[in-house]
Amino acid sequence: MKLKYIIIACAATVLYSCSNNKPAEKKQETAAAPHYDLTSLQSPDMEQTVKLPAQLAAYEEVSIFPKVNGYVKNVLVDIGSHVTKGQLLMTLEAPEILQATLQAKEKYARSVSDYRLNKENYTRLKVASRTAGAISAMDLATYKSKMESDSSLSNAEKANWQMQEALMGYLNVRAPFSGIITDRNTHPGALASAESKDNKPMLELKEVDHLRLQVDIPEGIAASLKNKDQISFYLSALPGKKMTATISRKAGNVNIQYRSERIELDVPNKEGSLSPGMYADVILNVKGTPDALIVPKSAVVTSTERKYVIAVRDGKTVRVDVATGIENTNKEEVTGDLKKDDKVIVNASDEIEEGIKVN
Repeated sequence: MKLKYIIIACAATVLYSCSNNKPAEKKQETAAAPHYDLTSLQSPDMEQTVKLPAQLAAYEEVSIFPKVNGYVKNVLVDIGSHVTKGQLLMTLEAPEILQATLQAKEKYARSVSDYRLNKENYTRLKVASRTAGAISAMDLATYKSKMESDSSLSNAEKANWQMQEALMGYLNVRAPFSGIITDRNTHPGALASAESKDNKPMLELKEVDHLRLQVDIPEGIAASLKNKDQISFYLSALPGKKMTATISRKAGNVNIQYRSERIELDVPNKEGSLSPGMYADVILNVKGTPDALIVPKSAVVTSTERKYVIAVRDGKTVRVDVATGIENTNKEEVTGDLKKDDKVIVNASDEIEEGIKVN
């Protein structure tokens, strides 16, 4: 019985050894290429309607501050007053400026008198010097120098008098252009200080017969707009009323923070129904870029470093950098190193590596 168990154990050992020495059959494992939905590039035929916020502003506006120190004597206008260019708005009084002007005038008159006297003396001495030995050359040169000095002093006193008169003129505050007074922050008797930087303006003047509609346009759209283009807009204060205006000015500069360019449209307002500060919605019909191509929005991958689509060329993936343009719900305009016969992956992602084979 014992011998029987030994024989069985030996047989099992031989069979196990034979099974381990048998060559393993090699299996060809062929990794199946991943499958992605592909789409052809389409020709540009897109248009996009863009609504952008805008605001009406006065064509011209100015905050009126005092040029000289003084007390407010009269205020001849109030909020809502319509004024014309050069109209007197308010008067100030400053006795010290008046006294300084009178003193400057007197000094100028005295300097003119001194100059004329010295000029007369020099003229007489010059005539006398024709007689040999009557006047020395040194005396004649001295009187000539005195006359020229008095002439320079007279001119300086005249300039000082004119400056004081100009300061007197600042006591009468006049409108620099025609418009409407929109704010008033002073009353008779108040001190008007030209030196304080914290003071509110005495008056605010705005030209409202002619307004500016200001809108910031994204740089991709602004590049296609030009002066005289007609644009539609709606005002929140006049719901449902469509208005149009033409582009009058482009800033020619892109705001690096918002990537937009300021555009202005001139809006006539002879009837006075519009006011600066009104909110507006500008409607732009943006046409597609002629050399762009159309892809599904899901085909564009945007990362922190680049924006691209994944094209399939010769059965392999290729990441192609693109710039995007106008878009709608499902499609987007792209420009880049793409050909019309290229195919791109519809649902692209940054997990799809470059150079892999696809079905």
